[in-house]
Amino acid sequence: MRVVVGISGGIAAYKAALAIRELVQAGHDVHVVPTASALRFIGRPTLEALSRNPVTDEVFDDVAAVRHVALGQSADLIVVLPATANTLAKLATGLADDLLGTTVLASRAPLVLAPAMHTEMWEQPAVQANVRTLVERGATVVGPVEGSLTGGDTGLGRMAEPTEVVAAALARVAGAGSLAGRSVVVSAGGTREPIDPVRFLGNRSSGAMGVALASAARDAGATVTLVGANLHVPAPHGVTTVEVETTAQLRERMLELGDADVVVMAAAVADYRVDGVSDAKRTKEAWGETPTLTLALNPDILAELSRRPRSGLVVGFAAETEADDAALLQRGRDKLARKGADLLVVNRVGHDEGFGHVDTRVRVLDGSGVVADAAGSKASVARAIIDAVAQRLAARPASTASSLTASQERQ
Repeated sequence: MRVVVGISGGIAAYKAALAIRELVQAGHDVHVVPTASALRFIGRPTLEALSRNPVTDEVFDDVAAVRHVALGQSADLIVVLPATANTLAKLATGLADDLLGTTVLASRAPLVLAPAMHTEMWEQPAVQANVRTLVERGATVVGPVEGSLTGGDTGLGRMAEPTEVVAAALARVAGAGSLAGRSVVVSAGGTREPIDPVRFLGNRSSGAMGVALASAARDAGATVTLVGANLHVPAPHGVTTVEVETTAQLRERMLELGDADVVVMAAAVADYRVDGVSDAKRTKEAWGETPTLTLALNPDILAELSRRPRSGLVVGFAAETEADDAALLQRGRDKLARKGADLLVVNRVGHDEGFGHVDTRVRVLDGSGVVADAAGSKASVARAIIDAVAQRLAARPASTASSLTASQERQ
């Protein structure tokens, strides 16, 4: 998604850097349009480094490309943070004397504003009238909130936290998304099976792929629950997060939540657990030179979710080290048939491949063969997977669980 981030000249301008970074890490194409005053608070090099795109505040830069119109026309979303009293007044009256003003006027994209100013300014009737005008025209206003202000003052006028602004902005565009009104549960990370209070059996999964999938489903309009097993990456904003550690705990939570419209088993689940976990740390002396662990088979959560009566879609993952593409796909087809899932995402992993924040490639399979093939960042791959899920789900009615949630929200 192409996101234009407008920054106006207030002390909270430095917080825009955090929002830009979050949007870029989520896989969005971010273009920053600061006002001239904003550049006195935060430097152009910082904004270009974070957004990975050139930054200008001049209408007369790149005139041949008609940049002042092209940016607005191509935007999927415009977020202005902070939005000062001056910027709110300009936007409300349709003034276009800088690049930010012309960009907003040239766009039909949703507009999200995060005001920031002193309490006395925010409470002025003129400012409130401008805000009402913008809301009546369809803008979403996030904040301001109570808190510390410049100069030691405290009161209403502090900009909402960047993470809250980003979550609200993405929720605005997600309302009409491909998964709007659907419920999605995603498992992520890697389960750990304790040996004793100190040691465990585990795997290298960071949870990055599952977190990216939860973010993509959220951006597509779904109500998302993320069941995280020992995540090494932050859980995304705007989703409900449930933390687990072991395979047994993961199974319990997934079965509780398994009536969702979509269940994605992206977590790397330990196949075995230790039979007879010690309550005390096993010392080297007690273990001896050749220690032995007795393992017991863990339940197959994906197969259990797939085979029980359900109306929703079940998506599994197959992380394989097979080097040959044909053999890799055959392993995926075999696993899909064995587990009974609707879709299976196959990806190759290795010592330096697949784990963490690295580019990856996946093939999405159903009973007929490959239905999607995507490569790139985990954010972009996650969007491709969610697109495939949405296409498969389009012909199905929403589940009872999501219908109930929607009914409760209306009440």
